[in-house]
Amino acid sequence: MKKSLIALAVLASFAGAASAQSNVTVYGLIDGGVERQTGGVAGSVTKVTSGVQNASRIGFKSTEDLGGGMSALFTLENGFALDTGAALQGGALFGRQAFVGLKGGFGTVTLGRQYTPIFTSLCGAIDPFACGLAGNAANLMSQGGTAATGGGPRTNNAIKYAAPIMSGILAELTYGLGETAGDNSALRTIGGQLGYAAGPLVVRLAHNNVNNVTATASSKVTMLGAKYDFGMAAVHLAYAVNKGATAGNTNVAQADTRDALIGVSVPFGASTFLASYIRKSDKTAASNDANQFALGYTYALSKRTNLYTSYARIDNTVANNVAGFYTAGNATDAGSGDRSFNVGVRHTF
Repeated sequence: MKKSLIALAVLASFAGAASAQSNVTVYGLIDGGVERQTGGVAGSVTKVTSGVQNASRIGFKSTEDLGGGMSALFTLENGFALDTGAALQGGALFGRQAFVGLKGGFGTVTLGRQYTPIFTSLCGAIDPFACGLAGNAANLMSQGGTAATGGGPRTNNAIKYAAPIMSGILAELTYGLGETAGDNSALRTIGGQLGYAAGPLVVRLAHNNVNNVTATASSKVTMLGAKYDFGMAAVHLAYAVNKGATAGNTNVAQADTRDALIGVSVPFGASTFLASYIRKSDKTAASNDANQFALGYTYALSKRTNLYTSYARIDNTVANNVAGFYTAGNATDAGSGDRSFNVGVRHTF
């Protein structure tokens, strides 16, 4: 009996030592809501859905001090649908993010599946809805992808360099290898962003260029955005130029369009009110213009849990507002109609 207790004590001490040496963080987000989508080609639909404000996920990340001011890091992040338990991002195990890299005085270099600079600028810094809820800016604006890549916010096979942030200035470059035998240009991605953040002001300039499968054409998105926090409210502005890009939630090809966004976020105690207007102007003969009006509200029950509700309406000027062109979706759902209303809860850990 004593030997068993001693053995258990030794194992426990080893486990404690291993745990103390490990700095792997397990984190996640669980988001579930009820959504009503109307104005669709097939009619209205009401559903329980996952990832309305932010996509549900579980992730693992770590940093290791290598000495001399250098550290190793990695992130692995899985996306899933709360309502069905199914894996998202085409069923990929770590389809949201999967990268490893080194960080030091020279900056940070990472390799793997990573976000486009358009996504981190538009959704991470400028859009008052942070590309979530019914007012998701990606309902009309590109996140940097093309039809071939699903119009999404990520780049596969990416090499990313982020310079050290100095005096509020950030700079990043991303190069995604197309990995096409015999043609290094096919499906190649080149992107980058410059930013400034100090006090109440945030400014981002981002660009993303993705070649098609034959390298005979490319999808280009350039966006300039800014946010200014007045304390009682913050104003959000963005302007984007799209050449052959794809709207993030709709996969609608945009041969030559311009996007303008103006929004506001108003914190009030545990509450935050959100509103935005987006105007898409089609410069081609098709004149497939669109407008999106959106309202949102979140209420923090704690630091990790909040309630939300939002509404958005898209007016498509194409072919007498044909349903199913640009659609009102959310963080994970492209939506099926031109109007969407939702209510739900989000919890982080």
